[in-house]
Amino acid sequence: MIAEYFRVETQQLQDACLADVKDLADWEAKREGYRRQLLEMLGLDPLPERTDLKATVTGRAEHEEFVVEKLHFQSRPGLYVTASLYVPRKVEGRLPAVLYVCGHGGSKKDGVSFGSKATYQHHGGWFARNGYVCLTIDTLQLGEIEGIHHGTYRYKMWWWLNRGYTPAGVEAWNCVRALDYLQSRPEVDPDRLGVTGRSGGGAYSWWIAAIDERIKAAVPVAGITDLENHVVDGCVEGHCDCMYMVNTYRWDYPLVAALIAPRALLLSNTDRDRIFPLDGVIRTYEKTRRIYELYGAGEKLGLYMTSGPHKDTQELQTGAFRWLNRHLKNDDALIEKTAVKFFEPEQLKVFDQLPADQRNTEIHESFVPAADAPQVPPDAAAWQTMRDGWRTALREKTFRAWPASPAALDVAQALSAERQGLHFEAFDFTSQDAIRLRLYVVHRAGLDKPESVVLNVLDEQTWPDFLAAMRPAFEAEFQGESLPPPDEAAFGKTSETLRNAPLVLAYVAPRGVGPTAWDQSERKQTQHQRRFYLLGQTLDGMRVWDVRRTVQALRSLDLIGKTPLSVQGRGPAAGVALYAALFEPGIRRLELHALPRSHRDGPYLLNVQRYLDIPQAVAMAAENTDVLLQPAEAADWEFPAAVVQRLGWNRQRLQFGQTE
Repeated sequence: MIAEYFRVETQQLQDACLADVKDLADWEAKREGYRRQLLEMLGLDPLPERTDLKATVTGRAEHEEFVVEKLHFQSRPGLYVTASLYVPRKVEGRLPAVLYVCGHGGSKKDGVSFGSKATYQHHGGWFARNGYVCLTIDTLQLGEIEGIHHGTYRYKMWWWLNRGYTPAGVEAWNCVRALDYLQSRPEVDPDRLGVTGRSGGGAYSWWIAAIDERIKAAVPVAGITDLENHVVDGCVEGHCDCMYMVNTYRWDYPLVAALIAPRALLLSNTDRDRIFPLDGVIRTYEKTRRIYELYGAGEKLGLYMTSGPHKDTQELQTGAFRWLNRHLKNDDALIEKTAVKFFEPEQLKVFDQLPADQRNTEIHESFVPAADAPQVPPDAAAWQTMRDGWRTALREKTFRAWPASPAALDVAQALSAERQGLHFEAFDFTSQDAIRLRLYVVHRAGLDKPESVVLNVLDEQTWPDFLAAMRPAFEAEFQGESLPPPDEAAFGKTSETLRNAPLVLAYVAPRGVGPTAWDQSERKQTQHQRRFYLLGQTLDGMRVWDVRRTVQALRSLDLIGKTPLSVQGRGPAAGVALYAALFEPGIRRLELHALPRSHRDGPYLLNVQRYLDIPQAVAMAAENTDVLLQPAEAADWEFPAAVVQRLGWNRQRLQFGQTE
């Protein structure tokens, strides 16, 4: 199921990419809006302040044809970029300059990082020997100060999604400031700047070329492909987080390349690259070419393919060198000099001792700031403005991927059984194209007019509890499930409750839980969650949609209809229930057990902490729904408690329980 879901969602984005561009005037009208969206998705809107670079040269490495200045600058205070500046010994007039952005080729000995600039030094050396100034910058992760690229890939930092943070934004900003530095150099012609790099550097090449028009020619090498390769074909599993924007606006990647038009762009790759496959590179080129042709600039877009794997080959180097020569120097001569390394990594090291004020290792904590805690609104009008702003942000920035035109629910009974005085049913329904879920309903036998319904939102921890509680009477209805031991006490408690009350208990396991669980290996769990955010979603965000659709499916049942409905969940699933109640009408009560006090601990929702956190969502829910938090103290939920009191809402709107 999940593979088909990813295929369907990817196809929708692929079909929509650039499809609405009618002509050049239409593209020009939209182009700046797209650029602002890209900046936002990189965590760069608004752009950070261009603070003093504090550029410092710490030493030099000598070659008979050029000099390497070992330097560092601060793209933001404390965010250090270590670099090598390659300058020809003969400088006549101002020279074109190339920003070389490194890939994931580190250089490290005895625990000391010399930076990826040492690995890729042969590129800078070639440019300097051929009449360029070249600034080669280290990456955040593989610089002399080692930051983090693998937050979601390796370290389970899913809260990055809440913040709208990606290390791609840090790399893009470092590139912007690198261009500032190049333009400050007397040897550099500020109007002839190019960029290239391979693998990760290929990705950074197109980020900077797309957002900064000072780049006149770009050659991203083995760093570009489309969503189909990343999501459907699984290339995401070979890439760290620095390769991806936070896809709020649900782009496919040709739109990034199109923003470079009509400036010179060469897409360069090998034909057997496993992580940037040939077919996706060609699809990206074909879609981008249409925009270049609107400008009458088809010759400014190139596709360069050579034989080989994902490797820094001489053939790829030659293509990049010729393209930049042509577009920055008006030189179409053959390449006579090869790119070779001249220095030991130690010779290119910038720092003798790492700076104490560095923020590189923790920049993910502050690069995209969380919203400040709000003041309690003084009156109903102020509250309405605050609430409406949050609601709009949630709809446009967090839940944008929810279907605009939902599929038919297509509710179908899957099973029905009656034992030990209880009636048990299950219904399958469509939450979204390719996502069929199962809703379980249990009540006393013969009940025809329930007075209340409680929907339980299950997760990976509570699904086994549900199975254990149902197994004593309904084991046969769970054929094919891996069942835990029966919990007679839980069944007895549930049975007694239902026999003594006109109550319906309903249960749903959102996507990825229970009947729709996918590969449970840690790797697949991680990589599937990453696929969601490449599609402009999060798994938890789409589970909120699943709960909304479950409520709709419940309402469609003759037994339920308009019966008063409560929804409850535990831990992050309580947060999923909370957000469902903000958007799905008709939920009378929320029982939220062990609700996290911050999204830092889940649920993980795209961009949410740029605007609000869980206490603000609780206040929003309490306006129209009775909310019970337990175990909880009012002092731990100061903001929603203060809102209820200040605005004179019924105190029942927000209650705190001390026990489960």
